Amino acid sequence: MFHVFTQEARRVMVRAALLALDNGRATLDEDMLLLALAESWPVEGVTVTPEAVLAEIGTSPDDRELLATLGIDLDEIRRRVLRRRDDPAAWRLRRSRVRPLRVVLTGPAGDLPLTGRARKVVEVAMHWHGSGTAVTEEDLLRGLLADGSNASVAILRRLGVDLCDLAARLRFLRPSA
Repeated sequence: MFHVFTQEARRVMVRAALLALDNGRATLDEDMLLLALAESWPVEGVTVTPEAVLAEIGTSPDDRELLATLGIDLDEIRRRVLRRRDDPAAWRLRRSRVRPLRVVLTGPAGDLPLTGRARKVVEVAMHWHGSGTAVTEEDLLRGLLADGSNASVAILRRLGVDLCDLAARLRFLRPSA
C-alpha cells in the first residue's frame, strides 16, 4: 500500500507510528496522524502547532521518565534498532489477507495495527485521487476530515480551526449545484 504514497506522506505515517509507540500505544489512531501532520502542516494560512495538538490529546511526546521507572532505557532501545527507525523506506503498510479490515504499519520499531478510524483516513486518502497519482500529506488531511465524528476533527474544532475553510483550501468540498 505504501508504494502509492509520496515520500512526505510516508514520513507522516512513520512519524505518527513512532509517536504512538513512544507514547506506549499498541495501535495507531487518527490523533497521532493529526499530530504528525501538525509537525509539517501542509495547508497555507492554517496554523496548527504540535504543542497545541499534544495539549488537546493529553499526552506527552516522550515518556522517558515513566519508562525509566519500569527499568526501560528508551535511548538504549533506539540504539539497538539496526536500521533507522524513522526511515520511511524501512516501513511497510500492509493489509492482512486473512482479515482485510486489518491494516498494519510494520517497520524497524515494530508492528503497529491501525485502528478502524486511522484505516479509514488512509483509505480515503488513497481513493481521493484514484489510480495514477500518489497519496500526499493533503490527502491524509482530507482523510482526517472525512469523518466528522473522529477525535482529530474535534481537536481541530477546539483549536479554533475553521473546518469549512480548511476543507475549501484542500478542495475537499464539492461545489454546490
